[in-house]
Amino acid sequence: MADSDSGTGGSQQLRDIPVDWEALEDAFENNAPEVHSYLHLVSGEVLRVVDGIADPEMHSRIASDTTYMRIEPVSSREQYRWMERFIPMVEEGELRDQLTSAIDGKGAFRRFKDVLMTYGTERERWFAFRSERLRVFMEAWLTAHGLAPTARPVWPTDAAPEPVVAQDVLVARRKSSAEALRKQLRELADTLGARDLEKVTAFAEFVKARRAARGFAHRADGSSNSSDSDAPADSGSDVSLPGGAADKDASDDEEATPSSRKRPAAR
Repeated sequence: MADSDSGTGGSQQLRDIPVDWEALEDAFENNAPEVHSYLHLVSGEVLRVVDGIADPEMHSRIASDTTYMRIEPVSSREQYRWMERFIPMVEEGELRDQLTSAIDGKGAFRRFKDVLMTYGTERERWFAFRSERLRVFMEAWLTAHGLAPTARPVWPTDAAPEPVVAQDVLVARRKSSAEALRKQLRELADTLGARDLEKVTAFAEFVKARRAARGFAHRADGSSNSSDSDAPADSGSDVSLPGGAADKDASDDEEATPSSRKRPAAR
C-alpha cells in the first residue's frame, strides 16, 4: 500500500487520477476508528473497510496492495474547529446560542446536527461550509501525494432523452395514425363474416352516436339561450347531426385517442 504520510518533491510530476469526490469526501469526514478508507490510484474509486464486517485477510491484502493508498480522515479536533468557526456566521442570535451550547461536552457533533435539523437554510449553509473545508483538505492531500484530480468518465445512459416535437408535427402524426387505423379496420372487415360485421357495425354506430351526443352537450353548455339550458340531459342521444358536424366531432375526438394521450405535449 502506498504510504499516505510520505510527501512528494515540488518538482515531481503529478499523476492524473479520476477522483470520486463524493466518496472521497465521505472518507475524509468519517474518522471512526473501525472504518478504514483507501483510494485506488488507477480508477479513483474509494474502498471502505469496516472492522468486524470485512474479511481480515482481505483487509490485509488491500493494505499491502501498492495500487491502494490509505486515506487519513480529518481529525475530530479539526472538525470541531469547523463548528466553532461556523457559529459566529449565523445571524440569528437564538440559533447561535443553541449551537454554542450544543458543542459543549461529549456528543457535540450529534447535538450540533440536531439543532440545525429545524433550521433548513442554516443547515444547508453548514453543509456547504463543511464541504468547502473538506475540499481544501482533499486537494492538499492529493497534491502532497503527487496526484492530480481529473474529470471522471461519463457513461451513456440506457435511455436517450426524448426529443422535443413541434405541435404541427404532432398533428401530422395523429392524422397519419388515424389513416393507418382506418386502413387496418378495412382490412379486418374483409376477413369477417356477416354476423361479425353486424356486431362491428352496431358498435361503430354506438360510438358515432355517443360522439354526436357529446358534441351536442358541449355546444348546449356554451350557449346563452335559456331554452337550450332547459333541454333534458339525455336529449342529445337522439339528435341527428348533419354530416359536416359529425365529421368535425369525429376529428376532434381523434386527438383524444388513448394512443395520442400517451404522447408528450410539445415543449
